[in-house]
Amino acid sequence: AGSTAPEGMNTLVIGGGGREHALAWKLAQSPRVEKVYVAPGNGGTAAEDKVENIPLAPDAIAELIVFAKRNAVVLTIVGPEGPLVAGVVDEFTAAGLPCLGPSKAAAALEGSKHFAKAFLQRHGIPTAEARSFTELDAALAHIDSRDGALVVKADGLAAGKGVVVADAPGEAREAARAMLSAGKFGAAGRRIIVEERLRGEELSFIVLADGERAVPLASSQDHKARDDGGRGPNTGGMGACSPAPLADPALRDAIMGRIILPTLRGMAAEGRPYRGFLYAGLMIDAAGEPKTLEFNCRLGDPETQPLLMRLRGDLLALCELALAGELDGAAVEWDPRPAVGVVMASQGYPEGATKGREIFGLEDLEAGGCQDLKVFHAGTRRSEGRILTNGGRVLCVTALGSSLASARDKAYGAVRALRCEALFCRADIAGPAAAREIGV
Repeated sequence: AGSTAPEGMNTLVIGGGGREHALAWKLAQSPRVEKVYVAPGNGGTAAEDKVENIPLAPDAIAELIVFAKRNAVVLTIVGPEGPLVAGVVDEFTAAGLPCLGPSKAAAALEGSKHFAKAFLQRHGIPTAEARSFTELDAALAHIDSRDGALVVKADGLAAGKGVVVADAPGEAREAARAMLSAGKFGAAGRRIIVEERLRGEELSFIVLADGERAVPLASSQDHKARDDGGRGPNTGGMGACSPAPLADPALRDAIMGRIILPTLRGMAAEGRPYRGFLYAGLMIDAAGEPKTLEFNCRLGDPETQPLLMRLRGDLLALCELALAGELDGAAVEWDPRPAVGVVMASQGYPEGATKGREIFGLEDLEAGGCQDLKVFHAGTRRSEGRILTNGGRVLCVTALGSSLASARDKAYGAVRALRCEALFCRADIAGPAAAREIGV
């Protein structure tokens, strides 16, 4: 992907998590980028070459626009969903500032699960059977009428934690009551979606869209549950790998033809053209048929970390093509080596976080100079030369390897080299994928 844009460009990444660290790190590799500002960034972005943290919150849209104008920012990439759903792209665009991401109207695909489910049903896009409720009694009556396992979802944004996979009706009733009656997720849970639980293997499928066309990124697979074996509460993601061995060329074609392209056509037809990264969380059944679990209106976290480890070429140029509506024929090259990212989370996550605990061993890993290993920061901050925990998901230790098993071993080796009394991780990230890869 080429561009005639000048060198010495300033860019802005909105957000402070692991996804934003990876975006800033990759943007800084572009020879045309002079500075990557990150708002607000974290302890990892603060130490990257050509990267500078700025103390502005992701939802401080007016202040971000003033900053972008004063600092000649030529491209802004929005990491988290909150500002997108709030309309940050609309406001940046109105101010004459190029900003990659969906409009407020298009971001409803993530901002409202009710909208997304109704949209999928309107356009005949494969998804689970579901109904929406705002009244607890009606939701409980529906749950009692159903056989089998159910999934209960908060309609609005809940930081990846508003989904309860219920194995028994009692669990589904409890989840519905917590959201609709006890206000567990506040306004996000005033409407809930109760849907059938799909069986199969989950797959993350992320594309970059320009309003009409889409370029698929490499396949990836997330691990949502907190504990080994897919047990425990849902989280924002405890680790990811790329590629996902499940995603062979035939399946990728089916996903593009049955889900992604119909979604782009449907959004355009409804006056909500979609531009930016679109994440489809999918369930692949035993027959290899994909169904849509959810949409995210941005890159996944932690999928972004292994994906950007594998991306070859200039991320800036690719984003410029999407903004210009010129993705047709765009080529994206990937490192053939797989990547695995293991999230190290703070004790208490996802319900809370243990903050202010020092992390030891990061300098030794960085001093090793291994090009195939990168520790992306999320919930960290720097204080007097120390790295301290500052959130739920703290680090994503990401490695490339000759195979998924090799990348996995390298990532976990680095995890073992880090020391912090307040951190934990799953021990089985990419385990099933590695087993599939080697035919076990």
